[in-house]
Amino acid sequence: MQADVVIIRLIFAGILVASGYVLKPINGRHWLSAAAGAVIAVCIIFFERRIRRASLKTLIGAAVGSILGIIGAFLIGSLISRQESPAVAAEMKTFLTLALTFFMAYVGLMVGAAKGDYLELSALGGILTDKASRRDLKILDTSVIIDGRIADVAETGFLTGSLIIPQFILRELQQVADSPDSSKRQRGRRGLDMLNRLQNNSSLDIQIVETDFPAVREVDLKLIELGKQLDAVIVTNDFNLNKVSQLRGVSVLNINELANALKPVVLPGEAMRVFILKEGKEYNQGVAYLDDGTMVVVDNARRLIGKNADIAVTSVLQTTAGKMIFGRLWEEPENGSNSGEHRINGAVRRAPRESRSGPLPVRINDIEPITEA
Repeated sequence: MQADVVIIRLIFAGILVASGYVLKPINGRHWLSAAAGAVIAVCIIFFERRIRRASLKTLIGAAVGSILGIIGAFLIGSLISRQESPAVAAEMKTFLTLALTFFMAYVGLMVGAAKGDYLELSALGGILTDKASRRDLKILDTSVIIDGRIADVAETGFLTGSLIIPQFILRELQQVADSPDSSKRQRGRRGLDMLNRLQNNSSLDIQIVETDFPAVREVDLKLIELGKQLDAVIVTNDFNLNKVSQLRGVSVLNINELANALKPVVLPGEAMRVFILKEGKEYNQGVAYLDDGTMVVVDNARRLIGKNADIAVTSVLQTTAGKMIFGRLWEEPENGSNSGEHRINGAVRRAPRESRSGPLPVRINDIEPITEA
């Protein structure tokens, strides 16, 4: 569609240039007249590009206002031209009529466009509808794509409208997938898998837009600018982007806030198997990550770095900034006691203890370990 528009514009400009060259409206000069036609074509195309962004209400208001201004200028100009007073020359009457016409048309155009939002198109019985006002656009951030829960929410039908994926988000996702860090590379590939899953869902309207903002370097600011331009909602898990977008007047849907309003998937006392990836900040702590990037802090798991471990969940911290899971090794006895043993698949295991009493660990950020409050 974009290529067709460019071709039509070139044909329109070519017709104006050829008309100026053939008709020679400026002093009978071919090239000067052709240049004037080219300038007029550029001005018209620029005006057309600007007016395409306006809503239907704005266009109707501007058209009605300019027509009323021209009618008023015509009536006043008729009174001026009928004056027989010799004190006013014919050239002055013509100038006043033209100036008044342009003035009234300009005022009517600007006032009508500004007041067009007060029009109620539904009173026309559906003959004219402002489709732009009914567009439901949602822009996906890199964090929410990698998280993966957006695919589950969309498949359940709770996420309506068109899902917009900017080209600069795809580039960032590809950079994460090509990262030399194995953890980042895994998260990036998970995000690409989620995109394929969304595109394979026939009930979803997925659109990839090429709009970019070269003057803006930060991806978050590009998302905000695109949200303003499209009047769309940003879907993200980034806590800071959430706050900045709200300050800039862009609506945000935070998946973590949605998860915070629902019951947590992991409950204290449940068992789970995780891969201890690195050492925690506190003594003898181990840190693991789930597939969706959720951090799991395990007590006394430093010796198991680089290995899989069965843990018992002791507590779950769910905030708008994300979810964190705290646990201990499943085979670790509680308070040094050997009581509460039971067998799972023929192996002796001890029951997980209750949620820890006392202050919960404090989250520093998405990659740093956890310190006790």
